[in-house]
Amino acid sequence: MNTPIRRISVLIAALFTALLVAATVVQFAQVKTLGSMAANKRTLLDNYSRERGSIIVGGQPIAKSVPVDDQYRFLRTYPQGDLYSQVTGFYSYQVGAPYGLEHASDDLLSGDSDTLFVRRVTDLLTGRRTAGATLELTIDPKAQKAADDALGASKGAVVALDPKTGAILAMVSHPQYDPNPISSHDLGKAANAWEKLSSDPAKPYLNRTINQLYPPGSTFKVVTAAAALETGLLSDENSEVPGPAVLDLPLTSATLPNENRRPCGPNDKTTLIRALEISCNTAFGSLGLELGGEQLRAQAAKFGFGDSLTIPMRVSTSTVPADLNAPQAAQSAIGQYEVKSTPLQMAMVAAGIANQGRVMTPYLIDSVRSANLDIIESTPDPVELSQATSPETASTLTKMMVSVVDNGSGVRAAIPGVEVAGKTGTAQHDPKKPPHAWFISFAPANDPQVAVAVVVEDGGVTGSEVGGGRVAAPIAKAVMQAVLQ
Repeated sequence: MNTPIRRISVLIAALFTALLVAATVVQFAQVKTLGSMAANKRTLLDNYSRERGSIIVGGQPIAKSVPVDDQYRFLRTYPQGDLYSQVTGFYSYQVGAPYGLEHASDDLLSGDSDTLFVRRVTDLLTGRRTAGATLELTIDPKAQKAADDALGASKGAVVALDPKTGAILAMVSHPQYDPNPISSHDLGKAANAWEKLSSDPAKPYLNRTINQLYPPGSTFKVVTAAAALETGLLSDENSEVPGPAVLDLPLTSATLPNENRRPCGPNDKTTLIRALEISCNTAFGSLGLELGGEQLRAQAAKFGFGDSLTIPMRVSTSTVPADLNAPQAAQSAIGQYEVKSTPLQMAMVAAGIANQGRVMTPYLIDSVRSANLDIIESTPDPVELSQATSPETASTLTKMMVSVVDNGSGVRAAIPGVEVAGKTGTAQHDPKKPPHAWFISFAPANDPQVAVAVVVEDGGVTGSEVGGGRVAAPIAKAVMQAVLQ
């Protein structure tokens, strides 16, 4: 073979090799990236031509795909619309699926998850159309409805947990929205619906239970009490603590007053349990000064503050700032300054105390089933996130929180015949607006089945400055009753 022919042969071989390598890279290495590109309409049409898996609560679908006679073949529908809007999110050809389970569990719902690989191979061999997996959620439909009804026209959030497992029993965020118009195959209608939703200043698309950070206010006092007991600063619920009308803060001319500007007890003294009952600011501010910022932060971390969680939706991280000086530590001890928490995190605090100091990792998906209802993933084993306190400290905190409901600011959460543990909260956030109203609780106190956190923005529709007990506590009561009854 002469030299020119040999050179041409090498060049052709190199070109064929490059072609094979490029095809291999596209088919295997880049397939997921190319498939997920927003501009890849072929992939979108292929996904829409599949029967997307349903999302189930209490045996009923809250999201499902129904056959239609158009190029998309299936229309995504939400039978209970508003009630589960932040849980499901939406699936839209026009917008995509940027929220809720439709986004976080898209690989399962679409059938693309690695756990469905065998099923996809079987479908390929039998010629059967690939369908997505069905998600069965942990939500108790009675608790969800009770939370929605009780929250009413107020902005805010309610989340309920099983303290022993971490299963999410209710997840309600107000305001809500209807996902159905955004999922319409009328692309103009879908675009208009999305424009209206995304430009709404009230942010109905926002899941306030997991993605809105609030100052927790006085509900954080149970964390401060836990730190005082765990470190040995105080021995039990009857330990004496300062309770003046106004607490002088070091390093500043600012002071920390009680809401009523009165002492919390005779001679400016009170007990820890009484301080929690009446939510004495100066008592817990004093504890914050003695504990210091790092011990407060360490105790909060044991309850989950600072952890990155997915349920499978991403949960915003609750925080207690580092490097707190003395005045900041005092403010943080009553849930103010820069302490920020999601309602889910405060429900985890209540659940951890209820569960003998053990905080369980929260989760929303109970089981995953294939299109023919075979179980792919069963109910997960409960996973302990942390041991927040000793069982002894948890028992003391429970006794104190029961007294808050029986004798203190949480009386409106009382359930006849059931021992309820709770804590009110009023969180300042804007000088021009009323404070947020909070309540955390669990019941029954001697065998907890449900832990709840409620926040009503700006004190609820009444704008009450004592909203924690007046506005938020009855909402928590309604949710607890729905689970227990």
